[in-house]
Amino acid sequence: MDNVSSMFFLSGLSETKNYRLTIFFLTLLCYCMILVVNSILIVTIIIDKTLHEPMYILLCTFCINGLYGSSGFYPKFLWDLLSPVHVISYSGCLIQALVMYSFACSDLSILAVMAYDRYLAICRPLQYHSLMSKQRLVKLVCFSVITPFCFMSTNIFLTSRLKLCSHSIARLFCVNWIIVSLACYPAETTLNNIVGYMTIIFYVLHGVFIVWSYMYLIKTCVNSAENRAKFMQTCVPHITSLITFLVTILLDIMYIRYGSKDLPQSVQNYIAIEFLVIPPLMNPLIYGFKLKKIRQRVLRFHNIKIK
Repeated sequence: MDNVSSMFFLSGLSETKNYRLTIFFLTLLCYCMILVVNSILIVTIIIDKTLHEPMYILLCTFCINGLYGSSGFYPKFLWDLLSPVHVISYSGCLIQALVMYSFACSDLSILAVMAYDRYLAICRPLQYHSLMSKQRLVKLVCFSVITPFCFMSTNIFLTSRLKLCSHSIARLFCVNWIIVSLACYPAETTLNNIVGYMTIIFYVLHGVFIVWSYMYLIKTCVNSAENRAKFMQTCVPHITSLITFLVTILLDIMYIRYGSKDLPQSVQNYIAIEFLVIPPLMNPLIYGFKLKKIRQRVLRFHNIKIK
């Protein structure tokens, strides 16, 4: 079967014929909200020079990444809701898988850098500006964006060399692991599995680093009222974002690898798109409401007087 000239059939919407228009308007509303709330924070941080600090620059990167990941799913999904046939080209499918999973990995990398930034700010305040210099911040941001893209590009390249015997994907969007499972010769997927597990281990270590950082922060803040205030103000949004992200992405990974096919299609779809709905929408709201400096600038930007 010629992969390059073929199309993938996405069957995730097969049970939504009766209420597809309702789903379309709800999805459009969700996508518009993601665009608006992320754009507000990005613009606010860019135009306000007092927010050109590492924590806020990382937050800006976080929101940009949210828009990047959302763009890989929502436009195509909205089109499918209005289309009688749900297909995607072979190259388009690989690109979609690359975008969405590099977005997910980049989110975790940015959260790890945020944890490191808070560790330096609270535990080593006198050395903070020398350790978190502009040059180091640029390197960390590049690491958070480029490394996930390289990891996922390698996974996608290995997938592109496989000969596929089926082009039906029982999902709303393309997933690299499912494409690999369609290979005609399972023995050829050994390298895919090795690189896939290496990628998972690499980002699990990110999670371990984040947990260690916050455990150390909590230990440091216990005996200091000033540090406790800093922790509650700046670290609680990070922890909330981390928990939200980990719960949504782990549900998706566990279902892809070990989930039952007997679950209703609607439940499968909900599990699949959680990490594309909740984090990009909730993260800007969490930071916008919790971080006082951001909240004040956003309200001032909209000409609301802060008392």
